[in-house]
Amino acid sequence: MNTLSNTQLNDEIIQPNYNRTALKTKIVHLGFGAFHRAHQALFTDEVAQKSDSDWGICEVNLFGGEALISALRQQDHLYSVVEKGAESTTIKVIGAVTESFHPASNGINTIIEKMAEPQVAIVSMTITEKGYCTDPATGRLDKNNPLVIADLSNPTQPSSALGYIVQALQLRRERGQNAFTVMSCDNVQENGHVAKAAILEFAALLNVELAAWIEAHVTFPCTMVDRIVPAATEETLNEITTLLGVQDPCGIACEPFRQWVIEDNFVAGRPEWNLAGAEFVEDVVPYEEMKLRMLNGSHSFLAYLGYLGGYEHIADTMTDQGYRKAAFDMMMRAQASSLSMPEGTDLNAYATSLIDRFTNPSLKHKTWQIAMDGSQKIPQRMGSSLQFHLNNQTDFRWLATGIAGWMRYVSGVDEQGQDIDVRDPMVHHLSDICSQHGLNASVVPALLSIEAIFQTEIGQNEQVIAAVTLAYQSLIDNGAKATVAAL
Repeated sequence: MNTLSNTQLNDEIIQPNYNRTALKTKIVHLGFGAFHRAHQALFTDEVAQKSDSDWGICEVNLFGGEALISALRQQDHLYSVVEKGAESTTIKVIGAVTESFHPASNGINTIIEKMAEPQVAIVSMTITEKGYCTDPATGRLDKNNPLVIADLSNPTQPSSALGYIVQALQLRRERGQNAFTVMSCDNVQENGHVAKAAILEFAALLNVELAAWIEAHVTFPCTMVDRIVPAATEETLNEITTLLGVQDPCGIACEPFRQWVIEDNFVAGRPEWNLAGAEFVEDVVPYEEMKLRMLNGSHSFLAYLGYLGGYEHIADTMTDQGYRKAAFDMMMRAQASSLSMPEGTDLNAYATSLIDRFTNPSLKHKTWQIAMDGSQKIPQRMGSSLQFHLNNQTDFRWLATGIAGWMRYVSGVDEQGQDIDVRDPMVHHLSDICSQHGLNASVVPALLSIEAIFQTEIGQNEQVIAAVTLAYQSLIDNGAKATVAAL
């Protein structure tokens, strides 16, 4: 069978120029998803291209994705990344992956033992917000989460990422080995702090001394990651096959832009990711807030209102001048004004670059995909900036319209009366509330009163209720396109 590992590829394709056998498994990564393939693994590959780095990655999928891991092995852990700009396309074959595991095919213990190997210096994660098993309202470990309950009752056979990490650290402690760094690469605010709090609380429920050892020896750097990587579709994979001349079920397409800001806090060393363009800083939070509010907040705004307006992809919304202008104003007037950035940060240039990225027609980034898990995303992407505007008595109508768009979206029926496939951890609760009210503005205070999504100061605020109600009523009366144009 022809695979990436035994096919002569054409010269335009960038391939590993380094000795892959010299790589050691120093990173175990949980979550071999689209984003990781086009981001951390690609950065690690480029460091090896530019230096004598020996940092290799062992990929682990804990939930699903067994076929992906199997395919990765069959092609000697090589896979492709296609960077699609508006003008040109670049194809890279990534060689930084050394090993891969899945509990269904390798067993849980094999993975824990791999994480416990002395040379492993970093355990990194892209496991989505849900993977941290925290309560969105408090940020604390959710002790009622079924994964947490199961892992605490049988800690040597975990299923959650937290359970695996704590078990591996327990083995390292017992064996007198050094700790590793736990690095979250998820789009979660202060992701290192979230990971640390969840892991320490989980560990303390098992063994207080283990938790104290983890707190003393493990570091949890925060990171800010940015690159638009749509989920791979059949169309994407077919296009990658055409470009490569061979099938690559692990291939992924993404935009050329990428950004990685990393708190430089690694207990056992790290790759020189800065050689590939990453930025090591003391404090990631300002950059994270900038991205969460300006990029992610406007992305959510476009996802809900774009889907309702009949636009399948983000780039499609940018062909509508109303959406284009509203997205820029959302960034600059609703979000940028709420930020405190290091001196010299050009937020207008950042917003302009975001509009360019959103406009890239090569990226088939579905509004429906970005609309997923809104109950987890809205608090981070719109909550803090909304609070800023309430404190300063400034204009927040873009935020109110974005929230109204989400409320109209989770009703589960679009403007043509077609069902919407709403994917959200709180979907049943949201759907119960929406069905009680129907398409009626009375749903607004009911949804705003969900404290897991809206803090009381926001959800019970009369100005917020009035502004969101006004926007929601406009969506019912005039539709999404007219409502956005009116902004």
